[in-house]
Amino acid sequence: MKIALAGNPNSGKTTLFNAITGRTEYVGNWPGVTVEKKEADLNRVFRRIAAKAFAEISGGAHSSGRIRVVDLPGAYSISPFTSEEAITRDFVTGENPDVIINIIDCSSLERSLFFTTQLLELGIPLVIALNKVDIIRRHGDKVDVSGLADALDCRIIEVSANDGEGLDKLVAEAVKASVQDREKLPAAGFDTAVAGAGGDEDGLDRARQAYAKTITGKYFFRKRSANEITFSDKADRVVAHPVFGLIIFALIMWGVYALSINGIGGWASGYINDVLFAEAIPDALNSFFESIGLSPILQMLIVDGAVGGVGAVLGFIPLIMVLFFCLALLEDSGYMARVAVVMDRYFKKIGLSGKSIIPMIVGTGCSIPGVMATRTIEDDTERRITTILTPFVPCGAKLPVIALFAAVFFPGATWVFPSIYLLAGLVIIAGGLLLKKIFRYEGENISSFILELPEYKLPSLKHALRQMLKQAIAFIKKAATIILVMNTLVWFMQTYGWNLRPVEDQSMSILAAIGGVAAPLLLPLGLASWQMASSIVTGFIAKENVVATLAILLASSEDALYTATGPLAEMFTPVTAFAFLAFNLFAPPCFAAVGAMNSELGGRRWIFKALLFQLGVGYAVAMLITQIGTLIVYGRPADGALASIIIAAALVGLVIAAIRIRNGKTRGISNTMREENAL
Repeated sequence: MKIALAGNPNSGKTTLFNAITGRTEYVGNWPGVTVEKKEADLNRVFRRIAAKAFAEISGGAHSSGRIRVVDLPGAYSISPFTSEEAITRDFVTGENPDVIINIIDCSSLERSLFFTTQLLELGIPLVIALNKVDIIRRHGDKVDVSGLADALDCRIIEVSANDGEGLDKLVAEAVKASVQDREKLPAAGFDTAVAGAGGDEDGLDRARQAYAKTITGKYFFRKRSANEITFSDKADRVVAHPVFGLIIFALIMWGVYALSINGIGGWASGYINDVLFAEAIPDALNSFFESIGLSPILQMLIVDGAVGGVGAVLGFIPLIMVLFFCLALLEDSGYMARVAVVMDRYFKKIGLSGKSIIPMIVGTGCSIPGVMATRTIEDDTERRITTILTPFVPCGAKLPVIALFAAVFFPGATWVFPSIYLLAGLVIIAGGLLLKKIFRYEGENISSFILELPEYKLPSLKHALRQMLKQAIAFIKKAATIILVMNTLVWFMQTYGWNLRPVEDQSMSILAAIGGVAAPLLLPLGLASWQMASSIVTGFIAKENVVATLAILLASSEDALYTATGPLAEMFTPVTAFAFLAFNLFAPPCFAAVGAMNSELGGRRWIFKALLFQLGVGYAVAMLITQIGTLIVYGRPADGALASIIIAAALVGLVIAAIRIRNGKTRGISNTMREENAL
């Protein structure tokens, strides 16, 4: 049996999907979070409920068997306007689900019912989940459920997906409807309402809208006036203000990072790094391996390679958990939707819209879903520009790198993390303006941005804990797979030479030879050592590998890697350390994110342009930080100053050439259009 979950964006589909399947798919309080269908089986509890419902309608003769639940992207209409609406349309019309659960936000009943009327016409059993009943009860509003069910001639169940209210009854009714309501026609009232529309699709849509308005007015009783100014309206005058909104956002994010880095998250990460993985676990393992006579080479591989490298990454889990717990609370409260609205007016100035901020907010967890979320943007050029810029937002994988360098070079400074995000914002603005000049032709329209702001609410601690644990589990899985394998390879390459014999000096190792090839290119960045080059190269596999590689390469030192007097502090100045952070932030992301970019950009030509742009931005920003920062802070030119001037001039020349090529194409398009108009 297959159950399809369909409804408007931000109606609570994914929350309901997670509740009845036990999954932890990403939930955001804005449209466009689900951009492709997700499938899972009912969890054990709801399988028993489904089996019981089957037994009731079949006299106990049949079992429900396997029940597959499909969470479809949000849609306002069966007639697709966006790619995710097309996915929903194709599934409900082409894959014949046994029953559709139509999730309706009962606080936006009239708008939701337009999509419902289209679903009713498909002849597929339909059950309406009247979601967010807790919100309308809080306002004193009421829905006449039995009257609405009679008018639509379908089953309606009141639910609150956040709290789990009514979900058991919803699943039972869906099972019953799949058997009892097959080939059911729309209610007579709806047939009468659309009878005069004929075959005209626009006329049908107007009839559906009129019908939805009529039955909403008849069965939805609102205690307050629609013109009444609510708390959310009053708060939005400040929170969504074009100036105050930015200031409030900056202060909130500063507080979040201060709590994560200098609060309990930073304290727990410091303990794990400085005590557990730096002393306790390695000492215990060394003692055990020596007692059983394990080979010294194998012992070094396990302790210095696996434990040292993976432990350097895992030590930052508490920090990341606290950070994502806070971000989940902000999302669930409805605040992040206001951030998108505030940023819309500024993004329009760089050729984008507020739709572009949503993938970037999603990308704070991981660049991959952030890049995938760009498919909600209709305009091709805007979508491609957003896809290129989204990986510039610091994701969870980059946080250990930022945290490590902040602890070593800027101990106790609360400004480091906010400054990284501020720098990312400035680079995104500058990059957007540049890409607009290169890729957007005159006359192209910027996508309109329409977002229904959810009401403010107390965020769910349960939801925030789930999101926090999901990030932690994903982080651990990555450390136990990709990072572990990469660390083993890095340890081998820095222990052995090309003759496959152990080396006494790391500079004679395979890794030193490979890193030495790239090191001269990093001279204008102040990063010209094979160790730095090697960590950058491994970071393209997974950004966490930067920390793990440095931990392995510097494991021979008696001082902890994370202290201001440790071996890492000898490799950088504070200026070059910040430049190193900038390069890793803006250079191309990990391979998995590059794969997602390739899918969304649609072609090798575009992915090549994107990677070249990202590499150029990362290199240029890091070079500027090193050269200008060294001159200001230390009063002298940095190494490679002359080379940096030549490279900067070459980069500027490439940009000017690209803009001229674009302008030439624009003139060609304009001339063609004038010729066509003349004909």
